[in-house]
Formats: sequence, C-alpha cells, structure tokens
Amino acid sequence: MYERLQRENHNVVVFEQNHVVGGNWVYDPRTESDPLSLDPNRETVHSSVYVSLRTNLPRAIMSFRDFPFLRSEHDPRTFPGHEEVFRFLNRFTDEFGIQQLIRFGRRVVRVERENEGWSVESLVRSSGSVNREVFEAVVVCSGHYSTPRIAEIEGIEKWKGFQMHSHNYRVPEPFRNQIVLLVGYGPSAYDITQDILPVAKEVHIAVKYNRYRVKFKNVRYHDMIRCVNEDGLIAFQDGSYIFADSIIHCTGVLSGKILLPTEVEMMDSIQDIYRQMEKNGLPQSCTLSLRPLQVDYKHWLVAQNDLPPLEEWRENLLAECIKKLIELPDKYRDQWDDAYRNTIIQT
Repeated sequence: MYERLQRENHNVVVFEQNHVVGGNWVYDPRTESDPLSLDPNRETVHSSVYVSLRTNLPRAIMSFRDFPFLRSEHDPRTFPGHEEVFRFLNRFTDEFGIQQLIRFGRRVVRVERENEGWSVESLVRSSGSVNREVFEAVVVCSGHYSTPRIAEIEGIEKWKGFQMHSHNYRVPEPFRNQIVLLVGYGPSAYDITQDILPVAKEVHIAVKYNRYRVKFKNVRYHDMIRCVNEDGLIAFQDGSYIFADSIIHCTGVLSGKILLPTEVEMMDSIQDIYRQMEKNGLPQSCTLSLRPLQVDYKHWLVAQNDLPPLEEWRENLLAECIKKLIELPDKYRDQWDDAYRNTIIQT
C-alpha cells in the first residue's frame, strides 16, 4: 500500500508497532503469559507464527505485480516456510526504499476526525509516551491477526484440562501422548493437525460445517461442542463424546485495539460517502475488508482503482491449490509439480 501511494506522489508516513517489517510473518518463539489470551493484563505477543508454518498458497500467487516472489537458495519450495516470506517482504521494502521511512515501535491507539483532517495518536513503545499528529487521509493496514477469539462453550470454566488459543501454538512436543481436541477448522487448525499427529495419542476436531472436513488419516471429526464436564468429558452436538487432555481453540482472531470511527461512519453507503466527500473537498478515509470470496474481491478492487485486471493464471493456481488441499491434505505442498503448475499458468 505504501509503495502504491508513493507512486501517486503522496507524502506517506507508516506506523509499525514492531521493530521490523513483516507483521504476522515475524516469528517470535515467545507465547503470551495467558495461553487463552483472555487476561487483559497478560504479556502480549503479536505474532501467531509457529515453527512449522508454510504458506498455503504457491509463492507465485503471493508475488506483487512488479516484484515476483522468486525462488531463493534459502528455501526454493513452491510453498515456502515463514522465514522465506519474511525475507521476501524485507527484500521488497529494500527494493523500493520503504524501510528507512517507517516509524518502528509505534502503535496507533486512536484515529478520529479533526476539522479538515484526521488526528492520529500513537504510543511510542520505547518511552511509553503518546504522540498526536494530523494527516489529510488515513489508510488502516493493520489486518485482523492480533486479538484471539475464544469459542463460547458450556461448562468450559470448570474443565480442568489444558487450553490454549492457536495464536500461542509454536511446537507439537507439549502434546506428546495426549488426546487433543481442536475447535474450529481454519488454516491454523489444518496446519496444527498435521503438526501434532505424529506425537499425539489421538486428534479430534470439532467443526461447524461438513464441507470443510478434509480427509486426514487418524483424525476424527465431530460437530461443535455441546458442553464439557468437570471430569474431562467433552460432549458434541452429534451425540459423540470424548475425554481429552488438551483443547486448542483455532477459532480465529479479532481486529486490534485501534480506536476508529464507528463502522457505520466508515462503511455505510461507501460510494455515496466518497462522492459527497469529493464534492465537498474533504479528505478521504478508506478501510479495506476482504470478502469471503477473495478472487471476486480482488477483481472488484482493481476495477475500482482502474488497475489492470488480475492475471487468469492466478485464479487457476488458487483453484488447483484448493482442489489439491482437499485431495491430498498431508502432501499437497510437496507434491506440487512445477511442470503441472506451468501448464496451469499457460492455460
């Protein structure tokens, strides 16, 4: 986003709470002091990256239009590990001279309208002081990967087993010889399932929708949890039950703690708001929110900004990746054949 705004001759300031670029791709071996990330006074850790994490999309799809994600000697795999993505993002910021212009160690805590601009308050981590500046426009690029969300489960407060949110998962060893239940089945649950299967005694997954049940060997699926008991029993809505040692909540994350104008103010009747803002000569504020169908969203986004359409090969790669994920859940990353990938791109 920064590089694109620079091309339009805007004077851009970037606030980054971490000490390096990379966002959630910055691996941190630390975990939060509260494994469920519920305690407001806990020591927080931003990254959710675990040791074994690899991309779930081919690197070609993750390329920028003018800066391809090429293979490197460090990790030439089509689905590289998190370290390779981190290196790629740093190469990108170096290439376009972005890194030296970022204000690191600055966490934005409030954004609000002020006269003809936008007031931005940021916390300086090194000193604890709060700085306030006014800008003509604000673009929020903080993502939704910092505040873990926990499922509401009847009786969970009395359950005596171990619980954690996937945000705090790093390695499988703590779950050796355990019966483990994963709640939810997004990308992190998929990866963690593969990671703990070799060491866990049993792996169970509670999932809401049948269509998301990828065929893993030695994994038992259940409907969502009905209730849990103090003696360790976990009962599911399909009538089945288990006794488990640990529950890993793979239930997603919420947005961070930036205080923004209300959702209605920013999102209601977007086009009408911007037309009126342009008519009145007011600064524009834009909040990007990915739709469930990412390809449709990206087509819409480039059309709104008069950019060249997305290449067809990106759609083909994404569709084939999803197909292979379902057919070969434990092998699809390493069985991705380059010749076949090139055939998909050419068609």
